[in-house]
Amino acid sequence: MIQIAKDVFQIPVTPRQLVNTYLIGSTLIDAGVKFSGRTILRQLGNHKLTAHALTHAHPDHQGASAELCKKLGIPFWVGAKDKSAAESGLVVGAMPNPKHPVAIFEQNFMAGPGHPVDRILQEGDRVEDFVVIETPGHSAGHVCFWREHDGVLIAGDVLRNINFFTTMPELNEPPAVFTADAEINRKSIRKIATLKPQVICFGHGPAIRGAERIREFANRLET
Repeated sequence: MIQIAKDVFQIPVTPRQLVNTYLIGSTLIDAGVKFSGRTILRQLGNHKLTAHALTHAHPDHQGASAELCKKLGIPFWVGAKDKSAAESGLVVGAMPNPKHPVAIFEQNFMAGPGHPVDRILQEGDRVEDFVVIETPGHSAGHVCFWREHDGVLIAGDVLRNINFFTTMPELNEPPAVFTADAEINRKSIRKIATLKPQVICFGHGPAIRGAERIREFANRLET
């Protein structure tokens, strides 16, 4: 685990931080792909979990959710409009082309089984000392987790900080093939930029520090 801030740890589940999960307090945010459970548990060590929440119900974020919730006996928390996908395990249906070969591969080999959702996450809800921010676009029910007092944002896939081909850091929008509505997602990028986050933690890629880069990126989307 990599400590990002007070009570915030990044748990990479693949090399080069290609896929990340996070521990905030005693809550696990996201769960990688369906083979990530053992890696997550090993990195957690003696940290006790009391809940598991998703930024969104995509195969590389909910993959080990059912396994971890069952093994650890913890509740499962998901944004309202991703509840159906999280419970059914059919997590590529809202992508632009669910029959795209990549989407089919992710559903068959990366997605985990569905699991009952115990709590719906909505704008303003609290998770540990973070506030839920609704950020739709990449998925309809995508949420971020925001801690105002030190500017830490768990951003999920509203943005990514990796080039998936080179695996080098690169701030960019999520790939269009996986994004339900790119224009709505851009509105969500602008929304989180107005928060002026000082530490931004991504589902894909290393965290960045300082609000300037995300502000500049959001401004470029206007042109």
